Amino acid sequence: MTDFSYQLYSSRNFPPLSQTLKMLGGLGYAQVEGYGGLFNSLDDIATLKADLAANNLTMPTGHFGIEMVESDPTRVIQIARDLGINTLFVPAVGPDERVKDAAGWAAFGKRLAEAGKPLQDAGLKFGWHNHAFELVDLGIAEKPLDLILQGSEELALELDLAWVAVAGEDPLAWIAKYSDRLVAAHIKDLAPKGEAEDEDGWADVGHGVMDWPALVAALEQTPVQYWVMEHDNPSDHERFARRSLATAQNF
Repeated sequence: MTDFSYQLYSSRNFPPLSQTLKMLGGLGYAQVEGYGGLFNSLDDIATLKADLAANNLTMPTGHFGIEMVESDPTRVIQIARDLGINTLFVPAVGPDERVKDAAGWAAFGKRLAEAGKPLQDAGLKFGWHNHAFELVDLGIAEKPLDLILQGSEELALELDLAWVAVAGEDPLAWIAKYSDRLVAAHIKDLAPKGEAEDEDGWADVGHGVMDWPALVAALEQTPVQYWVMEHDNPSDHERFARRSLATAQNF
């Protein structure tokens, strides 16, 4: 198993970022995953690069909005090179874009594939990170996630295991279905129903209801390289980071 990573979006409500990186390095994380809000200016990139190095952290993966990828791929490629990112994922689309029919999702898959071509030509991996809206029933055999990934066999997948469960789907089935496309996984847990409402129903990894022994065994049979801890709304990000890493180190 590779070193564990941490999605910095989990700590967006606990600035400054420099202290978050220091905390994560001190806890024993080796990697972090960036997200769009961190990539706003050249000064931000230089500071982030220095802070990563100071805390013995790398950033092999990052989330970038499709609009940024489409409008300025040259800048996206430069950010990736500056920070050592080798795999980029588009993490979502806005709420008004999430209600599509099958043809709409198929078209979006083609759009995603086209947007990724300059990045792939530059030697980067590129793909999609799911939430729950890509797993709704369209009245056909395929879910939106299937149609997105049909856009190109070159699209990679970062499977968010907990969002799959939120959608009422079996994460093990989706790991098996796209085992050859998996590059990264979001290691995220769900609190028992009705609990942790102040944290939107999420839980620290190993302190919820996800079946980690089965999930880890399944992931280890895939080419997944990056195991990324995430909590969408922790009340204490240090607690989440610490307890989740402790669980993962016993996988």
